Amino acid sequence: MKAEGIKSPFNLLVVVAALGYFVDIYDLILFNVVKKESLEALGLGGVDYESNEIFLFNWQMIGMLTGGILWGVLGDKRGRLSVLFGSILMYSLANIANAFVTDMTSYAIVRFLAGLGLAGELGAGITLVVETMSKETRGYGTMLIVTFGALGAVFASLVGSEGAIVAGFVNDIFGTSFMGWQMAYIVGGVLGLLLLFLRIGTIESGMYTRLETSSHKRGDFSILFKSRKLFWRYVSCIIIGLPIWYIVGILIALCVGLTKEMGIIGAVTGTAIMYTYIGLSVGDLMSGLISQLFKSRKKVVIGYLIASSLLIYLFLFPFTTSLTFFYFMCFLLGTAAGYWALFVTIASEQFGTNIRSTVTNTVPNFVRGSVVPVTLLYKQLEPVFLASGTAKIYSASVVGIICLILAFIGIFSIKDSFSRDLNYIEEC
Repeated sequence: MKAEGIKSPFNLLVVVAALGYFVDIYDLILFNVVKKESLEALGLGGVDYESNEIFLFNWQMIGMLTGGILWGVLGDKRGRLSVLFGSILMYSLANIANAFVTDMTSYAIVRFLAGLGLAGELGAGITLVVETMSKETRGYGTMLIVTFGALGAVFASLVGSEGAIVAGFVNDIFGTSFMGWQMAYIVGGVLGLLLLFLRIGTIESGMYTRLETSSHKRGDFSILFKSRKLFWRYVSCIIIGLPIWYIVGILIALCVGLTKEMGIIGAVTGTAIMYTYIGLSVGDLMSGLISQLFKSRKKVVIGYLIASSLLIYLFLFPFTTSLTFFYFMCFLLGTAAGYWALFVTIASEQFGTNIRSTVTNTVPNFVRGSVVPVTLLYKQLEPVFLASGTAKIYSASVVGIICLILAFIGIFSIKDSFSRDLNYIEEC
């Protein structure tokens, strides 16, 4: 069977990519779970806690922005498999190193390096799958990758909250003195290194190997800026995903401050993240199945954006201060934001083989990196609404409206890519 004809989504490439994304999301979310414990252990808590957490998270996102370009270009120049496993190796080693940071500077450097590594795995995995599976079934493959990968956040929440127990067990055996947050980082690093053994038996994309023997230029990032039509298509792919990381990076990651203004007592960031990512996993599974059923990616994303709009309003202006209702809303928000698989698949299907890896890596990482300007805008708007007594809620509302409007513009600007033949070259 030729590589591009694989029909079953339960193949080794999908398994490796799904496990890689599981560890990817584990590390990406773990910081938000253990940030309080780790910063306090390093003497960086107190009144500057919120500023320190945003600073470190932003450095992680800057790393992902940089890595998106680096790994994307390398994927088109050196191959998809080399990026898939090179990125896994980098974020695994960074995870382990994170357990040994001693101050804000070392913490920021390691989060940057982790972000750099995290930027490559998803894009490489998705590119491999869409190029090796049949055009009728590749949606199932990307759906399984993201659906299973999202559960990495759930695992991060569990390990992060029970890290002290795991650390105690390891300390008793090896005579070490790791704290819970340190052990949580080490677990992620070890999982990533173990994953590298699955490299045996994986295959490179047939589309890419044929491109290697041609004279076409590969991985030229500047191609995307040489045509107004191509550039707008690229920008459209990016802004489609803005609401997903607005929900994760603002509403959920900074939920403690928001819930105080809502009058909700006892909200825990780690628990909110866990319920949100359970919802994301459910949403990605549903969006993938619905997309295959209706043979359309565009219509499903539009439906998810409408649902996200309604649920964001209910989240920010709840009719009850029940903590149970808050966590239920986290789950529903995650479900409505569960079009990540479709979003990344759409981006990969919009461009030719010679630039596909670059696009598939940069688009999701630019969306992840958008948390930096989105968070800054959120913080800048707070003083504007200070007199209202609910400055955080109103600030989050304005930012959310902007993200949703841009996403609707983006999805209406592109053509549906379901079952599109991807074996073509993007001419500049």
